[in-house]
Amino acid sequence: MGAERSSTPAARASTRAARAFSPAARASAAPDPSRVLVIGCGALARELVAVIDQDGLANVDLTCLPATLHNRPGGIPAAVRAKIHAARPRYERIFIAYADCGTGGLLDKVLDEEGVERLPGAHCYEFYSGSAAFAAMTEEDPGTFYLTDFLARNFERLVIRGLGLDRHPQLLSTYFGNYHRLVYLAQTDDPALVVSARRAARRLGLAFELRQTGHGDLATSVISVARAAEQGALASGASNVIPVGYQGAESVESLHSRQGIDRPPVSDGAALQSVQGSVRARPARRRWLRPTQARSGSLRRPQGPSAVPGAGTA
Repeated sequence: MGAERSSTPAARASTRAARAFSPAARASAAPDPSRVLVIGCGALARELVAVIDQDGLANVDLTCLPATLHNRPGGIPAAVRAKIHAARPRYERIFIAYADCGTGGLLDKVLDEEGVERLPGAHCYEFYSGSAAFAAMTEEDPGTFYLTDFLARNFERLVIRGLGLDRHPQLLSTYFGNYHRLVYLAQTDDPALVVSARRAARRLGLAFELRQTGHGDLATSVISVARAAEQGALASGASNVIPVGYQGAESVESLHSRQGIDRPPVSDGAALQSVQGSVRARPARRRWLRPTQARSGSLRRPQGPSAVPGAGTA
């Protein structure tokens, strides 16, 4: 679907920087019913760009909030609401590329009020691996610490420096004493990231396990929203349904900067909320892992507040 794709990955990469995933160019344009704005977590920027690019989703625009919001997840709902309100004049369809992300149901409350859907699950570990697989891993060993590509890439910054373990190594057993293994949920087949994840497991004194998940429900959800937008616009007889090329000012590279790579680390322990949701392994009670109620495909319709305090990163 969408605009014609370049024939090779190299060709697509050569034009990627010039493409816009941002709605900036449509600031004064009337809403196009065939287009979708995805408001994403900066920690997912790289993966969202890959899904949009690889699947040729020419009717999808992307804007991201800083990944560092996960250090203070209480700020996520208001930031998402502000993005939604800013986009309303230009988009009839908006999708939120966040899970609950440690907001304890507050994000769902906002999305229910705004009538917007989000990714399924409590955090990125769940929507990458799938809810059933994640529940099985948690049942197998509740004392499991998870990494994604983003966290493997930024482990030193987010975990070691973010928790102050570089300055106070004696805190390692306090933070990680109840964990037994580290599971790397890999979105890509990148040997360098596997090396980084293995190094992280050794650093924490945990057994290492690799599971290739790909983009999981992140991809299926975004693709489903994009196709539904085009089909809905066609069904309504809209005259401007033909997908257009990317336009705008925000390149892929600038979106990657939303991942917060160059931001100063948080040193008060809050960064562990960014990578795991708790400094202790949770007991084997998973009220928050109840099956999500889907309206279409894997999309999770907001269900109001849920009991997920500190449920982890997006």
